[in-house]
Amino acid sequence: MTLPMKTPSQIDTLESARRILDIEAEGLKALSESIDVSFDKAISLISKMKSRKNGRLILSGIGKSGHIATKIAATMASTGTPSFFVHPNEASHGDLGMITEEDIVLLLSNSGENSELSDIIAYTRRFNITLIAMTSNPNSALAKHSDLALLIPKAKEACSIGMAPTTSTTMMLALGDALAVTLLEMMGLTKEDFSQFHPGGKLGQKLKKVEDLMLPVGELPCVSPTMTMDEVIVVMAEKNIGSAIITAEDKTVLGIITDGDLKRFMGPDFLTLTAENVMSTNPKSIKPDALAAEGLDIMMNHFKTPITSLIVTEEGKLCGLLRIQQCLQAGIA
Repeated sequence: MTLPMKTPSQIDTLESARRILDIEAEGLKALSESIDVSFDKAISLISKMKSRKNGRLILSGIGKSGHIATKIAATMASTGTPSFFVHPNEASHGDLGMITEEDIVLLLSNSGENSELSDIIAYTRRFNITLIAMTSNPNSALAKHSDLALLIPKAKEACSIGMAPTTSTTMMLALGDALAVTLLEMMGLTKEDFSQFHPGGKLGQKLKKVEDLMLPVGELPCVSPTMTMDEVIVVMAEKNIGSAIITAEDKTVLGIITDGDLKRFMGPDFLTLTAENVMSTNPKSIKPDALAAEGLDIMMNHFKTPITSLIVTEEGKLCGLLRIQQCLQAGIA
């Protein structure tokens, strides 16, 4: 059936958007105010499961609740809680075997009366698998058969006919985020730990470390402080990096010679000068285990004009060189 579509001139689209967002915001406020001891109990159950090292948090739901369950499972997995989604229909045709007695099942259903969930509910009861419900109906079959019910408040749906799952699914998604992030905070997860779950994509790129992108020492134009500039220029040309790093015999960084230094000292006796006469001392450096994004920020924003490379050191000893080109190619920006 095709219904006549109103044109933007027949409806105040901005007012409609604000009204919808206000309705959903009211739902989230009600959810925040309704959080009680059941949330603590859910966190405790999931934490104990994780401590056993062999359990997973299984998410399931049908329809829009199923889409939200999929997102919550993905968020859990990416923040350190082993988790995956099982479709109720597939569960009824063999995928129940993916759920073990060590797992916890989190079922999502606004009404709590979806017949498609009955097989999963029965399976958890038969094998004594912990079942957590997320529903707005405390008297539903799902809530009554669960070990713990996370109740979302009954709230007005944002659509004009009050039937399309909007506010209710927003609250489910937010409650799932609250569970995932609380569990993350309990773990004390760092950015570096987080990057282990996100090796690809933009997030994984931004969490790459300096040591992942830096040029190794063997590829760098390293010179001694007593080397004359005619020799230094040859080394710089061979390595084609645009700078030379002056190091002691033990690889302690003494200084750096850049194109700018060459221009400042250019003169009749330039080629007879030594590297220590020309070098800039105390060059800015970064540690190899720092985030590459931090190195890019230093190169782009900590000088009057951006620099193209950053020395990598550990306790003053040369480890490598981070180049802005590598950062940009890796999608760090």
